[in-house]
Amino acid sequence: MDGIDPIAKGPLAGLKVIEFAGLGPAPLAGQLLADQGMDVLVIDRKSGENFDQDPNRRGKRSIAINLKSKEGLELAKKLIAGADILSEGFRPGVMERLGLGPDECLKLNPGLIYARMTGWGQEGPLSSTSGHDLNYLATTGALGAMGKSGEPPSPPLNLVADYGGGTMFMIFGILAAVIERQRTGLGQVLDVAMVDGVVAMMGMVHGHLARGLWQNERQFNRLDGAAPYYRCYQCKDGKYIAVGCLEPQFFAEFVSLAKLPEEFLSYQTDKDRWPEMAVCIADRIVEKTRDEWETVFERSDGCVAPVLDWLEAPQHKHHLARNTYIEINGVTQTAPAPRFSRSIAGVPGAPVASGNDTDDILKQAGIGQQEIEHLRETGVLT
Repeated sequence: MDGIDPIAKGPLAGLKVIEFAGLGPAPLAGQLLADQGMDVLVIDRKSGENFDQDPNRRGKRSIAINLKSKEGLELAKKLIAGADILSEGFRPGVMERLGLGPDECLKLNPGLIYARMTGWGQEGPLSSTSGHDLNYLATTGALGAMGKSGEPPSPPLNLVADYGGGTMFMIFGILAAVIERQRTGLGQVLDVAMVDGVVAMMGMVHGHLARGLWQNERQFNRLDGAAPYYRCYQCKDGKYIAVGCLEPQFFAEFVSLAKLPEEFLSYQTDKDRWPEMAVCIADRIVEKTRDEWETVFERSDGCVAPVLDWLEAPQHKHHLARNTYIEINGVTQTAPAPRFSRSIAGVPGAPVASGNDTDDILKQAGIGQQEIEHLRETGVLT
């Protein structure tokens, strides 16, 4: 990446995270924290698992411990005692059964920030049940607003509940707790529930509902695909463009550059006219290819963008100009984000195999090589 110092540490350097290996939003939170300089140490179940193509493992160190053994449990406690943050994404009660619940860990380390990631939260009638992004999203009202009218709601990948309501709120909670600890010297427990995060992101919709600006129907509102000026259209080559010209001045530029009827400007917000407007726009858009439309709207305020696939996106000129994507171990992935003017993060380290850093981690914790060999021989280090 041009302009990035590979030895820079990032704004979060000096903070240490103990992350218990898992899947989904908690590992992404750890990756993003590591990107900005935190020392993220993953406790894995066994050594030797290859993560070289998993971006969520980049920049992290790994130790493999048998947590079901007495010595393994004590070893984990020793590491936790020297950490700033603990991150786990198990069902409620799992860490307590291991002997590593919040009460035990905060006794060891009163300044510890103990971040718990679940879908349903630590309490409530669904807290002990399984679920995935789609299930969590379903109960918030958000999923019911996604997709076409008269058809089943459309899953928005797993971006909204897992990574929006989960990952981003975990990071927000951790950093808020770090700031609070600077005043009090005390840690605390974070109950990060994906359902809570999704609801928190829906303030605008709830406000619109209260003011009568949003109808409780799918594909009936400005932002859910009903408006002809906020949806995708198919082009001549079968590819798509995204049209998002909500404001009148942007809609006017779209109408002008697309050579659509000027009368559209007088009834942009008239829902009764939306169906005929959409047909007219679709008929016009299909006359050119996606790339031709991109050229028409280049550097304009018409709010039109090409819909790119996974392979096309890294080659888009805007992303290339900003070095948005990097490649690690042959895997195309995001560069560290957001960007800082001074405390710039270095290039993330490549993912390592589970247990890769066991000896170094233990030596830093004050454990000698002879004791490390004993722990390995007795199966404490897996």
